[in-house]
Amino acid sequence: MPKTKTIGLGISEEDLNEDLLRELSEFPLLDALFGRRSRRFFLGAEVPDGPLAYKSKHEPIPLNNVEKLLVLLGISGVTGWHHSITRHDRYKPNLSNYSGSASGRTHPSAAGFHTSEVFFTDDTGTYIFRTRDFAPETRRNDDGKLSTKELLLAHQKRIEKISDNRIHIPNYEPYMEGHNSWVANKPGTFLAFPVGDLAQHTLLNLAFYIQNGLVIYDDINKRKIPGVEKYSHLVDVDNPVPLSFLDQYSLAELSAELATATYSGMLLQQAIGLGGWMFDGIDRLTVLGASGDPDVPGLGFRYDTDERWAMPNPTGLEGVFTSFTPPHFPTMRDAVEALVERKFGEGGPFHSKTKGVWKDTEKVRGNAQVHDEEFIELMTIQAEYIYKTFGKFPATIPSVYSLMYLQSHHLDLDYYDKLFGENSYLSTHAEHLKKWHGIDL
Repeated sequence: MPKTKTIGLGISEEDLNEDLLRELSEFPLLDALFGRRSRRFFLGAEVPDGPLAYKSKHEPIPLNNVEKLLVLLGISGVTGWHHSITRHDRYKPNLSNYSGSASGRTHPSAAGFHTSEVFFTDDTGTYIFRTRDFAPETRRNDDGKLSTKELLLAHQKRIEKISDNRIHIPNYEPYMEGHNSWVANKPGTFLAFPVGDLAQHTLLNLAFYIQNGLVIYDDINKRKIPGVEKYSHLVDVDNPVPLSFLDQYSLAELSAELATATYSGMLLQQAIGLGGWMFDGIDRLTVLGASGDPDVPGLGFRYDTDERWAMPNPTGLEGVFTSFTPPHFPTMRDAVEALVERKFGEGGPFHSKTKGVWKDTEKVRGNAQVHDEEFIELMTIQAEYIYKTFGKFPATIPSVYSLMYLQSHHLDLDYYDKLFGENSYLSTHAEHLKKWHGIDL
């Protein structure tokens, strides 16, 4: 089992420039939205041919620790307690009990499921940034604002090192799409990407369905799931939801979580003055560790193959990130019980002692209906059927899923000045190296 080490980034208060952080907090949202562009050409880069051929005259300048942590904070920082889902006529007056986490982050997650964590890699190694179940530690001031300095200092302890090496991704197909081969994951660049537990997300949707009187059937093999009929007092067994829809729904929801996380980080790039872009042009199996090439281990996730599956299925890496499915749980019943504990146990969104935003938080959180034994049995019957029938969970989609990457780097402004017209970058990009690094190029 890998032994990760919580390392932080060694940032102290003295490393945080109050003037720069104040400017960052005052950067206009509309400028970030309307000024966002994929700016790929970094210091040290080269486009060897074509109408935009250019070779940088400068050496790469890696992001410093404050810059890296700011980007990570933008991707998936904890911003407070989320407001939960207020009401549903079906089970009034109980609070909706869908969420997996009590915390709100810089990106949305369907029903507050929050099953993703962020990985990142650069010249110093490969890391995980854990904020999925990070209870908020930074309070808003009297003006209702959060201190960027306090957020940075609180979040840096969420970083654990996995490897001393940058993830090796060969810069050619099938490992990387050809149009990214000249620029992605190069020395001096910073690559971050959220990874989601799609098995857990699908379990959370199963619970969501049951709570709303729904049950699934196997539309792929054209049969009902044996055993669900005894729960007709909980769900409508005569009008089940297709299994394929459950999978599509879960994949779409998690894709939105991963995409909005990287988008949030890209907006922050504009405010800091960093170049970069969000993209999906690296093979996810390569990154997760299921390329099949021993010389390209990626993150080293466990994966399995089966003649019933079109692709290998990564499930996780013990001690780092694992999905809610065997082999990381003995059975699907164990995975279901772990899910119930995450939701209703200490620190969970429906534990009465978990802090929150309401004036009487204990009353609000304690009002949610707890998944009782019948509910757990019905979840388990469906989950175990899927696992036994298809050899994995979920049935037709991966157990672990990654989608989008966010690369950050320092722009080579000479390239843009030579080959582009006016306003190809923002004032923050023009001033960045001088303000943040004291460098004049």
